[in-house]
Amino acid sequence: MTDPLTAALDATYIAFWRERHLCTLTTLRPDGTPHVVPVGVTFDPATRVARVITSRDSRKARNIRAAGESGSRAAVCQIDGKRWATLEGTAYVRDDPGSVADAERRYAERYRPPRPNPERVVIEIHVERALGRA
Repeated sequence: MTDPLTAALDATYIAFWRERHLCTLTTLRPDGTPHVVPVGVTFDPATRVARVITSRDSRKARNIRAAGESGSRAAVCQIDGKRWATLEGTAYVRDDPGSVADAERRYAERYRPPRPNPERVVIEIHVERALGRA
């Protein structure tokens, strides 16, 4: 049986995630309501991890941390005309220097070098579902 996520991650879909597009990140507030913000996202289909860099005290990072060590549900989405793609999964906040540096490098490849931020963390979404039409 074919893994549905692998089937969704065809070459066109992956290429779409390499193009430069503004995205949205949806996290859940502690009361369960959605919090949606514009972000830059990188996606590594080999590891099935999407990454968003942010400040440690941002609402999005606080929402994920509030869920505890088991992580929190999150989704990232991008759109370009009729093309769209959403990645859903469990999100975690990473603050170790190696994870942050890796996420910054990936961000610089897709967008531009990020501004210096000593308070930077990375939100890692372990992708379990891919939707869209690329």
